Amino acid sequence: MKFDIVTIFPRMVEAGLAEGVVSRGIECGVLDVRVHDLRGFAVDRHRSVDDEPYGGGPGMVMKPEPLVRAVEDIRRRRGKADAVVLLSPQGRMFTQAEAVRLGALGHVVLLCGRYEGIDDRVRALVATDELSIGDYVLSGGELPALVIVDAISRLVPGVVGDSRSVEEDSFSRGVLDYPHYTRPSEFGGCRVPEVLLSGHHEDVRRWRRKTALLRTLEHRPALLDTAELDDEQRAMLDELRKERGLS
Repeated sequence: MKFDIVTIFPRMVEAGLAEGVVSRGIECGVLDVRVHDLRGFAVDRHRSVDDEPYGGGPGMVMKPEPLVRAVEDIRRRRGKADAVVLLSPQGRMFTQAEAVRLGALGHVVLLCGRYEGIDDRVRALVATDELSIGDYVLSGGELPALVIVDAISRLVPGVVGDSRSVEEDSFSRGVLDYPHYTRPSEFGGCRVPEVLLSGHHEDVRRWRRKTALLRTLEHRPALLDTAELDDEQRAMLDELRKERGLS
């Protein structure tokens, strides 16, 4: 899986790639991630990547030329990307489904915005997708780029050591994860649920599935409208709703 990240703060992005599962994926050759300094594609001797907005107003706007030149250079050196993602507040929400969709591709370019925004012609000329990681304000697209790379990378075989960890992640099937516990069995007056200490694998499996549904019902019920549930989960969910007078 190839990623190319275009930013005016390459060291910020490189620091985020230097630890964790993404770093291990890069080291073992499963992931090929390159970070490109946008200022290297500026068209003037001052390496300018921003200018005042037409029509007036506060702040600066990122110029189209450096970003378009960066994408063209990546195409020449690394091959045509399957997706060129513009990271911006008006993009559609990045979800697990989006991670799966992009993870099925071979090559993704991520364009990190800054300042008041990016000249809208970049969207028209080179972007194939526009994504946001949430309804809040960040200083730029670097953190969203790292979030997206991390989420997609977890889906690439060989990046996460135990594939079951990925299969059981929150949102992998549209529901939240079940509660997790480790030693000691009692701490601060709180004890680990007895079923997890019982050694009965089938009871543990059912408890985990039911508590995952319960957490989703209590905290993110809207997820259940589109979750991929099997017959056992649907029966569990009906039982939980009846217990709480929701059906």
